[in-house]
Amino acid sequence: MKNFKLFFLMLVLMSGSLQAQSYDFVIKGGHIIDPVNNIDKVMDLAIKGGKIAAIKKNIPDAQAKKVIDASGLIVSPGLIDMHTHNFFGTEHNRYLANSYQAVPPDGFTFRAGVTTVVDAGSPGWKNFDLYKSQIINPSKTRVLTFLNIVGEGMSGGAREQNIEDMNPKTTAIVAKQNKDHVVGVKLAHFMGYDWTPTELAVEAGKLASMPVMIDFGGSNPELPLDKLLLEKLRPGDILTHAYAHVNGRTPIVGENGKVRDYVFEAQKRGIVFDVGHGGGSFIFKQAIPAVQQGFKPNVISTDLHTGSMNGGMKNINNVMSKFLNMGLSIQEVIATTTSKPAQYIQRKDLGHLSVGAEADVAILNIRKGDFGFIDTRGKRMKGKQKIECELTLRAGNVVYDLNGLASNDWK
Repeated sequence: MKNFKLFFLMLVLMSGSLQAQSYDFVIKGGHIIDPVNNIDKVMDLAIKGGKIAAIKKNIPDAQAKKVIDASGLIVSPGLIDMHTHNFFGTEHNRYLANSYQAVPPDGFTFRAGVTTVVDAGSPGWKNFDLYKSQIINPSKTRVLTFLNIVGEGMSGGAREQNIEDMNPKTTAIVAKQNKDHVVGVKLAHFMGYDWTPTELAVEAGKLASMPVMIDFGGSNPELPLDKLLLEKLRPGDILTHAYAHVNGRTPIVGENGKVRDYVFEAQKRGIVFDVGHGGGSFIFKQAIPAVQQGFKPNVISTDLHTGSMNGGMKNINNVMSKFLNMGLSIQEVIATTTSKPAQYIQRKDLGHLSVGAEADVAILNIRKGDFGFIDTRGKRMKGKQKIECELTLRAGNVVYDLNGLASNDWK
């Protein structure tokens, strides 16, 4: 009888212990910034079964299998990089469509706090199935994409000039058939003085009920930017490379150093301005006066590929840091890399830390010191703040941990 009572007591104690450890992780003491839920203060965040389980002022350590101390750090939704190129492959002379200049997602996302990438039009409808099997399916990173209006995708050269390969109906059909992965339509790199490609891309966007992203420029003479922004694009459509000054496209800041009036008007009417830094599409001479005059980006993104990742762009944390030092608040920087891109790609399930949402979380450190930031013309801006990713969770799993915050000491 005594043995039975002892056994029963042990079961009760074990049960209580298991009940106490009701969460897989508790992230303690971090400054949570979640624009969707209007959270901007120090709180604890609990994760269970790959989902956000609770956000409270104080969650006891005993309720967690693992406690992550985020004191002094920013806790945000997993970052969304809305402009990347991930169609990595081995085809020669195919630029960013199944070729070497694109990058595989997992090698460059988690270390920067990115849990979702949106490929900016590397595949078209003709090679989307290959993209899905080769990139989307095997990646731990959530991979979404804009579908290029060119059937061959962003394969470079004459192929991207072929208006005959721009089929809005077929593009829309493939987009709608794959709406879990396709979030919009992309037009890029067209060189002619012709509105037809823009109109075909917008038609595809209308048929698919999805936004269009335009990489505008290359025409000689220039196609009028005001006509694109105020007449051709719809509210919710996206102009990428917002702070570029490249041949064939009117820059948003004129020679007088002022942001053009119609640019403000376009943003007010709902045109989305995406940074899309890249290897040649971001200069401080555009960005700094624009931000000083109140023209801030709707989305901060990288345009990640081999031509940008080792230059002034580096990664999304570096691009975020540039805008932090230009005067955006950390709250604005987080919104432009989480809740806002999620809104523009029509993915309400992403970009927030709501209870029940998939636990995609970034823990970020804002370092203080003397730093230098470079634009795509090699010009430097000095800054006192730099964002660095400490830890990333994707679907409740630790996928990157810079300093071992989620690890036990070896002793």
